[in-house]
Amino acid sequence: MANAIELRNITKYFPSSNVLANNDVTLSVAEGEVHALVGENGAGKTTLMNILYGLHRPDSGEILVYGQPAEIHHPDDAINLGIGMVHQHFKLVPSFTIAENIMLGIEPNRYGMLQKKDEAELVRQLADNFGLPVDPYARIRDLPVGMQQRVEILKALQREAKILILDEPTAVLTPQEVKELLAVVRKLAERGRTIIFITHKLVEVKDVADRLSVMRGGKMIGSRTVAETSIPDMARMMVGRSVLLELDKKPATPGEVVFEADNITVTDASGLPAVRHMSFAVREGEILGIAGVSGNGQTELVEAISGMRPVEGGTITFQGQEITRRNVGERRKRGMAHIPEDRIKIGLNLETNLDENLVVNRYKLPEFNRMGFMIKSAMRQFASLAIKQFSIAAAQPGEMIATLSGGNMQKVVLARELSGEPKFVIANQPTRGLDVGSIEFVHRSLVEVRDRQAAVLLISVELDEILSLSDRVLVMYRGMIAGEVDPQTVTKEEIGLLMGGSSLQETAVPQPQKEVVA
Repeated sequence: MANAIELRNITKYFPSSNVLANNDVTLSVAEGEVHALVGENGAGKTTLMNILYGLHRPDSGEILVYGQPAEIHHPDDAINLGIGMVHQHFKLVPSFTIAENIMLGIEPNRYGMLQKKDEAELVRQLADNFGLPVDPYARIRDLPVGMQQRVEILKALQREAKILILDEPTAVLTPQEVKELLAVVRKLAERGRTIIFITHKLVEVKDVADRLSVMRGGKMIGSRTVAETSIPDMARMMVGRSVLLELDKKPATPGEVVFEADNITVTDASGLPAVRHMSFAVREGEILGIAGVSGNGQTELVEAISGMRPVEGGTITFQGQEITRRNVGERRKRGMAHIPEDRIKIGLNLETNLDENLVVNRYKLPEFNRMGFMIKSAMRQFASLAIKQFSIAAAQPGEMIATLSGGNMQKVVLARELSGEPKFVIANQPTRGLDVGSIEFVHRSLVEVRDRQAAVLLISVELDEILSLSDRVLVMYRGMIAGEVDPQTVTKEEIGLLMGGSSLQETAVPQPQKEVVA
């Protein structure tokens, strides 16, 4: 089979961050195959695909498309060569219809006048031709995430893409939507399209890909046939060592209620309801998981629980005392810890060093503070212990936090939040953007703090993570609890229905939609 794509000896260096993202990388993708590109966070795979799509230019190396040398300086060059890219964060206009989004920039017109009926018919024919039915007149803002992704794929196909790059395409999908997407990918390959599938979910690689290539540290480690490569082998290639993929944890021994939310309501930044009349409790010695597609009120819920956002109605109780109006500092003093979803914006101060980030929640303690002056030696000793205990690789006390990798930054957050015997830990998307090795460490750390009889609230869009770690699971949909399930017995199909809004315990009131004008 001929190659659709050949990337030969690609090197890309970013001097501003002193990062060699691609180091003499060679990759071949056969025509008509689904080729998975996998690797740890920061391995260089997205940079490589951005080079192929014209978003970056390589410092050296060459690109061949269907055996012919190609100069790709801009996405328009890639599109003209039949290369399309569906980004992890969709590039759609919410207030436009499906047809308007797909035909944006190539609208049919007569004498300068747009032909809406012709536009809709072209989209309908395209969708039917590829077996991806859509309603051309539906507006993007009213569509579930899975359908929005279908629109992105159709948009690329309308521009005659023969080669499709899908960047982490299942990151925000329900299990049913994942299943549908993988079926679409296989169907496109059967019809001669070439698919490059960037993912960190190795089960999906086994389900959909013909071959895979693994990158590590900016280099190409190797390519394999998926049928002949086990998931543990994939993980070993990615990390460079064996990885424990199955979490070994003993049954929970829940005790007294540590945290309770009673009928709480929270609004978002626009004043619209994001959390509506939610009630739940977390006990000591258990992990309560909250599952749901991103954007269903999880962020606002966590901000309200941690004291970062006011509660409009209802009460919050922690260790038997109401703390509804208490600030962040007071909640922390009582033993609340918070692993935020964005370690860069909320979890860390990139302008300071590792030592200061580690003691920011305890710097007033006598062991670190004498008459208002910080005790540098005590901070340095605490940092040394944390580096060892939490395996913060290639880090030194006093090092600027911005020099660490994403995985090691997350370990700094863990070290700060899980040290000192917290009573209640909020872990919000704790493994977002991490490689399989770092994920293994985070999971083990959360189970260990649970086994020390802390209460843990886990919020994650990664369904496998929720089911693996949690002792009980709640499902959120549009700011409400759609149901509670047992992670040991529930199927992904059942929990996926709840994530999509089926079988709500009470009727969900549609929220006002915010229109985005292009």
